[in-house]
Amino acid sequence: MPLKLVIFDVDGTLIDSQAHICAAMDEAFGGVGLPTPPRTEILRIVGLSLPRAMAQLAPGLSQTGLERLVTGYKAAFGALRAETLSPLYPGARETMETLASMPDILLGIATGKSRRGLGHVLGAHGLAEYFVTMQVADDHPSKPHPSMIHACLRETGAEAIDTVMLGDTSYDMDMARAAGVHGLGVSWGYHAPEGLGAARVISEFAALAGALQAIWSETTA
Repeated sequence: MPLKLVIFDVDGTLIDSQAHICAAMDEAFGGVGLPTPPRTEILRIVGLSLPRAMAQLAPGLSQTGLERLVTGYKAAFGALRAETLSPLYPGARETMETLASMPDILLGIATGKSRRGLGHVLGAHGLAEYFVTMQVADDHPSKPHPSMIHACLRETGAEAIDTVMLGDTSYDMDMARAAGVHGLGVSWGYHAPEGLGAARVISEFAALAGALQAIWSETTA
């Protein structure tokens, strides 16, 4: 039986971190004397690496200014994270436990978070043990470049046809297409479901196992 791989995005897919993200953006933009972009614009760039995200939010800013934004955001987000923990979406933990118990399924992560940020989230929620491959922004180009997924495939030995990328943004789905794996969208995250460009979208974690089986059944039919 071939190994199957499910790769998870984090922000907007596993955890609801928008309160921390928006508050940190407010601190970062205030630190360089700029008005904070609207919440809708901020959520639209979630999933990108920080330098690329800031370049989209402040396109006319100098490189030095963008670097100050990135530094300010990291500092503010770290302080907020130390005070409160972004919650898991309903059903996330139970789904991880169920999938991890299946001998032919491996779990991975592809996120725009830093390694330190991801480690904090997984450690605080007690989820680190479930993932056998974890790809972060420190080591890869920003989504939608397929580098993160390619690394997941190398580290696990899974084939692209047996791999599903789960995410809440169009960047996740574009990355999946670029890597030649299946994309599966979620409706509870930061991009509108109709804008994901996903062949399938689930509305709750309880639907994930069934959606995965449907995808894999089609590839073997």
